[in-house]
Amino acid sequence: MTIPENRYPRANDRDTVYLNRVVTNPNIQVGDYTFYHDFVRDPAQFETNNVLYHYPVNKDRLLIGKFCSIACGARFLFTSANHAQTSLSTYPFPIFFEEWGLEKEQVTSAWDNKGDIVIGNDVWIGYEAVILSGVHIGDGAVIGARAVVTKDVAPYTVVGGVPAKKIKLRFDEETVRRLLTLRWWDWPAEKIQKNLSAITQGNLALLND
Repeated sequence: MTIPENRYPRANDRDTVYLNRVVTNPNIQVGDYTFYHDFVRDPAQFETNNVLYHYPVNKDRLLIGKFCSIACGARFLFTSANHAQTSLSTYPFPIFFEEWGLEKEQVTSAWDNKGDIVIGNDVWIGYEAVILSGVHIGDGAVIGARAVVTKDVAPYTVVGGVPAKKIKLRFDEETVRRLLTLRWWDWPAEKIQKNLSAITQGNLALLND
C-alpha cells in the first residue's frame, strides 16, 4: 500500500481533494492523506479561497499535519489581516506608503505579526471554522463548525464558539498520553491498514504497535 498520487480520494467525487496534491505555495505544507471538502467552490483552489491575507512579505507559514479533515469553508487568516494595535490609529498607513511618503519596506509595520498557523495530525476542522494567525492546534483536536479560534488548542480537545473555548477532552488523559506516544499517523500505510478496526472502533487495547 503506497501513498496515493491521485488528488481525489474517491471515485466520481470532485468536491474532495488531498490537499498536498493541489497546494503549490511553498509556505503551505500539508501532510499525507489530509483532505479538504468543498461543495460550494472548487476545492483545488484551497490556497486562494481559504488561506487569506497570506503574503510572502511576512514569511509566515501554514503547516498542516497528516490525516486531517477540513470541512467546507474553513479559513485560515494570516498576519496581514491584522492592524497594528500599538498605533494610535487602526488605519494601516504603511500599506499606502506612496500616498503618505513612507518607505515601502515599512509596509509590514501596518499589522501585528502573529506568526505561523500550525495544525497537528488527525485534526478535524468543522464547517466555516476560522483559524487566526499564530494559532497552534494539537494532534487529534476537533474544531467546531463556525468556531473562531484565537488561541492554541491542546491535543484531543474539542472546542467551539466565538471565540472558541474548550468543550471537552475527547478521551481520558491516559488515553491521550498513549495516543501521542504511539503517533499512529506516522506508521507505514500497511500498518495503519492492519489496525483500522482498532482505530475506527476506538479500541486502543487492540492496536498492534
